[in-house]
Amino acid sequence: MTVTSIGLKDGIWEDRFGAKGTQINENGIPNYSIPFKIEDAPEETKSYALVLEDMDAYEVTNGIIWIHWVAANITSTSLKENASVKESGQFIQGINSWMTLEGGQQNQKLSSFYGGMAPPNKPHRYDLHVYALDSLLTLKNGFYLNQLYEEMDGHILSEYTLSGEYKN
Repeated sequence: MTVTSIGLKDGIWEDRFGAKGTQINENGIPNYSIPFKIEDAPEETKSYALVLEDMDAYEVTNGIIWIHWVAANITSTSLKENASVKESGQFIQGINSWMTLEGGQQNQKLSSFYGGMAPPNKPHRYDLHVYALDSLLTLKNGFYLNQLYEEMDGHILSEYTLSGEYKN
């Protein structure tokens, strides 16, 4: 399985998907989600799940790996730009790190979408993990990351990580 994104150019995520973009929510959090395309997934695939994380945030967030987007029950092999907002009823989304104390304690509803890239200290690497699953999951909007991993246990057919840097 491979995953590609037209939003990733020469290893750099385009500005519109983060703090330099123009679409932000009422708390000032960028929410214009990245597009991606999945190819060569196993034939038995029933759905996909994703986690977009920033491990470079660890040193500036008191030891937290920053979660920007968590989603499951994606049944399409591609998501368009801004799917987190425009196609939110087509799949379920979990809570991102903007709900934490370090993220300003944004409410759960607003934190259950893509919360864009905003590196505070230097360019950060962002990893989009995409999982091909043999079933739909029983999660509801607003689920936590650990619940996703618990539900996926024993159902992952393939996984792929797409990485890129975002410069603030």
